[in-house]
Amino acid sequence: MTNRTALVTGASRGIGRAIAERLAADGALVAVHYGSNKAAALETVAAIEAAGGHAFPVEADLAQQDGVDVLIDGLKEGLAGKPLDVLVNNAAVFGPGIDATEDEFDRVFRVNVRAPFFIIQKALPLLRDGGRIINISSGVTWFAVPEAVYAMTKGALNTLGRSLANTLGDRGITVNTIAPGITRSDMNTWLDDVPGAADGVAKIVALGRVGEAADIADAVAFFTTPDSRWVTGQVLDVNGGLYLGPRAPLHH
Repeated sequence: MTNRTALVTGASRGIGRAIAERLAADGALVAVHYGSNKAAALETVAAIEAAGGHAFPVEADLAQQDGVDVLIDGLKEGLAGKPLDVLVNNAAVFGPGIDATEDEFDRVFRVNVRAPFFIIQKALPLLRDGGRIINISSGVTWFAVPEAVYAMTKGALNTLGRSLANTLGDRGITVNTIAPGITRSDMNTWLDDVPGAADGVAKIVALGRVGEAADIADAVAFFTTPDSRWVTGQVLDVNGGLYLGPRAPLHH
């Protein structure tokens, strides 16, 4: 990633921060997008720089009508004429379920679906031929959760990735989707807050533990390398073997 650039949305905390730190460690100049938590974003940038990397913060509320335009303007300013090599759409909000209000429904779709679509659309003129687009989805597209609206948005991302991979292939741009399993993040604080939760998750994961943000970041890093050159339009489950089936015989 030396002399290359990357944008990671929702990069001030959790999985997004881990992705930003990994790409910076690999040599990229990273745009650290955040929605409102400036202190956390500056902490991420500081951590990257302390490790010898390069990054700059970009603020934009993706739930707002002009959020994507604000993001792209900040990205252009930070890149200072450089092209973009890697775009990681990680920013998302969680919930709700069948009891969602129309406003709640619209907000989740604005952040989780509308924003990634238009970020890609408006970043394409900046994106170098042979660039990489990586969208962060979720395992909730193939197993059921009460938060139906959130699950619907992630299903939309999976579809978007396949369609765009086909559309952008002529430019040598790959588009892939990563679906994390149950991973420690700001969205999953219940793993540590609820007694026994992490142990319960470990019992339904083949590798026997909860996912960590670095597990996801390492998979993202693969898609930025030449080694992934022949992979596009795919959804990669990064979940340690979640829900593969019973881990003990059902009969004796």
